[in-house]
Amino acid sequence: MMRTSSSFSRAGAYVVGWLVFTAGVATSQTTRDTILLGRELVINHACAGCHGGLNPVAEVKWLAGKQAPLQEFYIGACAVTPGAKPCFLTRARNITPDNATGIGRFSERQIFNALRFGLRPGETPDVTITSMTPGMGNFPTNPRYLAPPMPWPEWRYMSDRELWAIAAYLKRGLKPVSNKVEDSEGPPDFWASEYTPEKLGPYPAPPFPAPYEQEPK
Repeated sequence: MMRTSSSFSRAGAYVVGWLVFTAGVATSQTTRDTILLGRELVINHACAGCHGGLNPVAEVKWLAGKQAPLQEFYIGACAVTPGAKPCFLTRARNITPDNATGIGRFSERQIFNALRFGLRPGETPDVTITSMTPGMGNFPTNPRYLAPPMPWPEWRYMSDRELWAIAAYLKRGLKPVSNKVEDSEGPPDFWASEYTPEKLGPYPAPPFPAPYEQEPK
């Protein structure tokens, strides 16, 4: 029996609908997998050690920033000798997606740039950065860095996939928590003199084996 054009139209519409549905399911699963990876990295990299909470199940203010004096850190000579100068008090900020007191107003790219380049998202444009040299490749001419003890110099060696996953989890996998944290203290140059290539070391990491490494025997 010869099929009519209306039969073909219905069949075509069914196929298109099925493809759209399966594509949506695949995209949703990919998004969930990305957020779950970010969650795993946030947990096993001890982000809560500074930003608050022991785990995302028991803690109402999981990753909501400073809630007690133990989440304040002295940076500078005073960290060793009380009263010595320079002395800066840094505070773990709220990294839940609350718009007013957390990081909800920042894009995932700004969060990624904070993790890869150590740049404060509030003072850094939402752009792709391709260099670590000030004034080149969209890297700010006068960079404003995150305050220590944020370990971004180590985190920058994580893969793009891992850092994007962390950004996705912080932005879309957490519930926003309102908790205003005072800004951290710091030098006028926003730590730029401490985060020079000479002090940080090379990025990307040098090929293995480096001078103090060896091939396995």
